[in-house]
Formats: sequence, C-alpha cells, structure tokens
Amino acid sequence: MSLEKQIQTLVESAGAKLYDIEIAKESGRTLFQVFITREEGGMDVALCAQVSRLLSPLLDVQPPVSGDYTLEVSSPGIERKLRRAEHFQGAIGERIKATLKDKTRLKGVIAQADESGFRLEDEPESIPYDAVAKAHVRHSW
Repeated sequence: MSLEKQIQTLVESAGAKLYDIEIAKESGRTLFQVFITREEGGMDVALCAQVSRLLSPLLDVQPPVSGDYTLEVSSPGIERKLRRAEHFQGAIGERIKATLKDKTRLKGVIAQADESGFRLEDEPESIPYDAVAKAHVRHSW
C-alpha cells in the first residue's frame, strides 16, 4: 500500500478526509504538509493534533522525504489550492483564480467540473486540468 493510501486510511479513522499532501520549503526547512477536511462539525485544532499523532508513528517508519522535515497537519483553508479533479468538483459554484501554463489568467465561478476539466460561468469552453499551472478558491470578503 502506498504511503498516501496509508495516510488516507489513518486520516479517515479520525473522521476526516484527506484533501492533499504537499512538500514545501520554508525558511530553509522542509515541511511535509497534510491537508484534511471534515464535513460534519468543521475543522478544529484538536482534530489536526489527533491526525498528527496518528501519522507520526507511520512516518517514523516510512519517512516521506529524506533528511529532516516537519509534519504539519492543517485545513486547506478557505482559499484552498485546486490541483486535482476532485478539488475542482468540490468547488463548483465557488469563485476561483487560475493561471494557465500559457500564462493566461482566469477568474470566475466554476459552473461545471468532470474528470478531464472544468468550465467557468459565462465561458463556453471547458479548460483541461493539464492546461492549469495553478488555481485556488478566491473567497469574497
């Protein structure tokens, strides 16, 4: 079983859902970030701490990266990144900001999303996921 699948199983055992995993560099240190969500009851620090405690023994045996790293378990946030088809599908009806690989910038509300791409309201064409360089939900304050 892959490390991601094992992480997903542990996250689900805590009553949460794995949203994404990311490795980042911040101030010269490596972060292994695990983003989780929960529909019932919302997110809280206690849930993140619980998942962190569940993941630590697994990652001690199967380190996700070579060398030192810091495990960080958190919510993906209100302006969460959209990287997978299920992220875009879960954001239907929400305003997003995206940059395509050809440097085109898009803003709008996701009207439709399937396994191959998404379409913004007032746009006739679907945008394939492989054309997207980066995208995230854009919250209106």
